[in-house]
Amino acid sequence: MEEQLIKGCIKKNIRAQQQVYEKYAPMMMSVCLRYVRDRNIAEDVLQDGFIKVFTKLHTYSGSGSFAGWMRKIFVNTALEHLRRNDVLKYSTEIETAFYIENDNVSAIDKISADELMQCIMELPAGFRTVFNMFAVEGYSHAEIAEKLGVREGTSRSQYARARAILQEKILKLK
Repeated sequence: MEEQLIKGCIKKNIRAQQQVYEKYAPMMMSVCLRYVRDRNIAEDVLQDGFIKVFTKLHTYSGSGSFAGWMRKIFVNTALEHLRRNDVLKYSTEIETAFYIENDNVSAIDKISADELMQCIMELPAGFRTVFNMFAVEGYSHAEIAEKLGVREGTSRSQYARARAILQEKILKLK
């Protein structure tokens, strides 16, 4: 079924494109919202991402999951948006970043996934971006630095700050 949809999309079949959109839009919207807090902007990123998916679909090799291939496109589309808006302009290096002890790791066990996502969404854009790329997407700090056009130390400091802020927010929830 999925293979037929992909072939239809490559042939620019509008019905196949609509089915792919309807099937994957909710999942990809959640990816967009992890990077872009404003829902209207996230919807723009979603649309841009689907345009890229449909124009680059011929490059999908069929190895690995289609959703995973799409997810990379949406992450990169969100990152392009953030780069255009210079989201890490006021970043600081790790040497000047603050640090909070990690004594309350079990606090995360006491909150729901929705509460955790809300806490992540409330992070400043730079922190949220690096946190998502490192903790959720699995990028290394070197890869994050390259993708965002910042130094590796900036990526590390943004992640450390994001974790510290999340820890504070989680402790306040419970």
